Amino acid sequence: MELAELGLIGNCQLSALVSCQGAIVWSCMPRFDSPPVFGALLDPGGGQFSIAPSERHPGNQRYLPNTNVLETRFEGPDGAFRILDFAPRFIQHERSFRPTMLIRIVEPLSGTPRIRVSCDPILGWSRTRPDREIGSHHIAYKGYDAHLRLTTDAPLSYLNDDPWALTERKHFVLTWGAPVEEPLAPLCDRFLRETTRHWQQWVKHCDIPSIFQEEVIRSALALKLHCFEDTGAIVAALTTSIPEAPGSGRTWDYRYCWLRDSFYTLDAFRLLGQFEEREQFLQYLLNVASSSPDLDLAPLYAIDGKLCPAEQILENWAGFRGERPVRIGNGAATHQQHDVFGEMVLALTPMFLDARFRDQVTPPVLDLVDRLARRAIAVAGKPDAGIWEYRTNWRPQTFSTLMCWAAADRASMIARRHRPHHADELAASAARISTELLREAIDPARGCLTAGYGGTEVDAALLQAVTLHLLPPEDPRMQATVKAVQADLEHGGWLRRYRTTDDFGVPSVAFALCTFWLVEALARLGQIEEARIVMERVRNVRSPLGLLAEDLDPTTGIMWGNFPQAYSHVGLIHGAFAIAPRW
Repeated sequence: MELAELGLIGNCQLSALVSCQGAIVWSCMPRFDSPPVFGALLDPGGGQFSIAPSERHPGNQRYLPNTNVLETRFEGPDGAFRILDFAPRFIQHERSFRPTMLIRIVEPLSGTPRIRVSCDPILGWSRTRPDREIGSHHIAYKGYDAHLRLTTDAPLSYLNDDPWALTERKHFVLTWGAPVEEPLAPLCDRFLRETTRHWQQWVKHCDIPSIFQEEVIRSALALKLHCFEDTGAIVAALTTSIPEAPGSGRTWDYRYCWLRDSFYTLDAFRLLGQFEEREQFLQYLLNVASSSPDLDLAPLYAIDGKLCPAEQILENWAGFRGERPVRIGNGAATHQQHDVFGEMVLALTPMFLDARFRDQVTPPVLDLVDRLARRAIAVAGKPDAGIWEYRTNWRPQTFSTLMCWAAADRASMIARRHRPHHADELAASAARISTELLREAIDPARGCLTAGYGGTEVDAALLQAVTLHLLPPEDPRMQATVKAVQADLEHGGWLRRYRTTDDFGVPSVAFALCTFWLVEALARLGQIEEARIVMERVRNVRSPLGLLAEDLDPTTGIMWGNFPQAYSHVGLIHGAFAIAPRW
């Protein structure tokens, strides 16, 4: 199984990955960070919901245009059929209707195709099978915290993975909680129609650039599915433990919300012209920050705003393509990562500059921004794990200090508008941090920023110094930094994060986001044509559905890392807007 063979469906309450073989191989219920109901992605014995041709050959996948409704078509000697997979989502009674439900519609297209159907869920990380209770038109699975039921108008006797003839449209509805108690065919038809209309309308309300339109639309739809609408959290990915590269041991649980991602993700929704997601995520961030009076913030949180669970290794899981270990929870939650204060301030800044958020500019929120900025000023230049989350050998990280500068700089802008008596003090702190940065983190030989104080190596995060306006784009140090990053980290037309040894060795693959950072930096420096050439490489990724993982091996074109990765799609959106001509 390759990541390029998987499609994503969801409704901002749950999600699922569907293989081109017609199987749901990953889905956690009732929310993104719950234990899996289907986990074959990480272990052949991890359970799946399969609808496949009798010969078990792969199909061709596509999304219905401008939707998150996935179609998988199969053609065989007996005929052709298709599966429509989706999670219902639409507006009902002036509220978002997003039940914990997966719908699979199977219909013949020609001939009399023979298919196999098997629904084999598991009881979470134990991988044990639930007891089954057979009804007249449903199978109930016992042992979960809520009712898990498969309701269908297909004969239950056929759901044993043996071939049978598909002569008419059949419907399969898997529900967590309240079961379906109404006629199945009209319900599924209505939910399909309303869900398709909902996604197409959402896309119509998006701003898109004049080029790379299809890629941006798919990225926007994928990014939307990373939003947990109940709290406003946006997770880094919807999977855990897919390795960054074969044999790397770099397998992480990304089903959580990183504070670091907040600014960049919110800005992507700003570019798309989407307001609701920004407002919901800002409320999530405010809730997290207000729950820590001393602002001793963790780098990441669970989607309900609580601390991330402790990291565990599951020895009894085989891992994606046999790559171990399988992890749940994330040890990075215990790190000190000083850049988060800067990203929090950057994320909150639009509230004070955008008139649509005027009702949220309250004294407590102003106090919070001031406290975040002062915390950033206090930790600037001190050792931490940094953006790359080194587990050992902490040192002063240039990117962390850059974000501390950004916190002070943006807070001074906010203060000039809302609390003028604080503005000069914050501006002076920003100037002091930038002076320190340009004194301690410049390579005297190349004149570029370096990844850490007193070093000579670069990392890709330094590109953010250009887009955050640390110095004017014509400053030689900005030009030199972009050139050094390209020269040292280029890998088959893409960028690595860094080339130094970390806790697991030297990274061997490209990190997709870094290449999009390069696109933005080049565009900011006025090198638009070069930026467009770099951006074109995204079209060479082996991803038929346009979904991006965290990492890419440019030598093989194979994607690695958790999938889909929100940050990769956020980067694509930013890159496309950065290079697009005006309409």
